[in-house]
Amino acid sequence: MNRKFGPKGWTPERLGALAGRTYVITGANGGAGFEATRVLLSRGAGVVMMNRSAEKSNAAIATLKQAFGADADVTFVRMDLAVLASVRDAAAELLDKAPRIDALICNAAIAQVARQEITVDGFESQLGVNHFGHFLLAGLLFDRVAASQGRIVVVGSNAYRMGLKTIQFDDLNFDRNYTAWNSYAQSKLAQMMFAYELQRRVEAAGSNVTVQVCHPGASRTNLLNDTASTFNKIVWSLISPIIAQSAEKGSWPEVLCATEKEVESGTLYGPTRRADTVGPVDACPLDACALDRHMAARLWTVSEQKTSLSWTP
Repeated sequence: MNRKFGPKGWTPERLGALAGRTYVITGANGGAGFEATRVLLSRGAGVVMMNRSAEKSNAAIATLKQAFGADADVTFVRMDLAVLASVRDAAAELLDKAPRIDALICNAAIAQVARQEITVDGFESQLGVNHFGHFLLAGLLFDRVAASQGRIVVVGSNAYRMGLKTIQFDDLNFDRNYTAWNSYAQSKLAQMMFAYELQRRVEAAGSNVTVQVCHPGASRTNLLNDTASTFNKIVWSLISPIIAQSAEKGSWPEVLCATEKEVESGTLYGPTRRADTVGPVDACPLDACALDRHMAARLWTVSEQKTSLSWTP
């Protein structure tokens, strides 16, 4: 593939001043979301973190203010993506707090949930958190993003191309044959399908919202800590120092998608070496399953039904 950003790929060195801009990041009190927050604050931006844990968020804010000064513009809105009522309340609070949203970065995720868990709204937990929660949040914040001529960034995963590579509309919750891997892969494919469908819809409508998709590659984050089986946690703890990159580098694709002027439609940005797990950040090969328009349109309709949100970008 042609590399737009040269042999070193995209790095935060390309960033200019971001003073006056506001970025909203889900799952930002640790891992790639925290590192993205750090990068954006370093350029003078304001960041609103949307996280489940108030305790962890306050600790993260204290760390960031220690690094960037007491006046660093970083705040927190509590939100549990697994509970649609919480997403609605958080969106309302955010709209009161943030007069502009230059980018909504849908970064939060859960992964490799060892045994099937169902959210209070009746969704398999990974699909509920990773896709339905973000679908609802993006829909509720869309008009504010549009008024800001802003962006929606969806953080996917290479897992989208490693599972069943389809959405199981007849068994979304994997009631018949749950596996941690296939359910996670479906949730990430759903996220990415949604993003590309939203991209197509905003372009057809002539909207000034930009939609971009990225993945962090293999990064040393705490993604598996709360949900994966003990075996998978042990395996990851042993191999991640060898095969994975830092959480900071894992954050670069989402910062690129939120800020870079030269981004393209129908593109997946992320690390480009070793099966797209590490290395320079640029455009990556994209499996056709993520661009299946028929399946994406059906997923959009189902998502509207499941979240009780009628959304026309």
